[in-house]
Amino acid sequence: MNRSSKHPDRPYRRRAVPGDHTPNSRGYRVTASWDARPDRPAIRTTPDKAKARRIAREYAEQGAYVILEEHRGRNEWRTVRELDGPAIVAAARAAAEAERRAAEQAEAERVEQLLAVRRRRRLAAEATTHARELMSPPAIVRPEHRQRARHITGAQR
Repeated sequence: MNRSSKHPDRPYRRRAVPGDHTPNSRGYRVTASWDARPDRPAIRTTPDKAKARRIAREYAEQGAYVILEEHRGRNEWRTVRELDGPAIVAAARAAAEAERRAAEQAEAERVEQLLAVRRRRRLAAEATTHARELMSPPAIVRPEHRQRARHITGAQR
């Protein structure tokens, strides 16, 4: 029988399942453990290095101690990096607190500067008003006309 023709008992040719069946030697494993539950670590395995790093970073941001491992073959793993999640979280909180304090201080300085500008403007306006009053001639003060005086002496009170 010709190889190109089908067998009479098997009318359909069995095809191989597509895909790679070799053992994965490029896998990555992320193991994360939290202080609140050290007996139940989270273990994620993926062939994608970037995805494994992203998962490790997310777990570390949640406050977990993370170990990122690379598969060496034959069920052997090599530690690529370790992330101390509680230290990362504490550093992030300290940075946020410092940023908040700097923003508050900048706002206080801005308000203080605004008040100083307003005070200078008010004093300048008062000085202008006083200068105008002092430059005008004394007004005649008579009870029947009742004009304002530039100053009042003690005897006229």
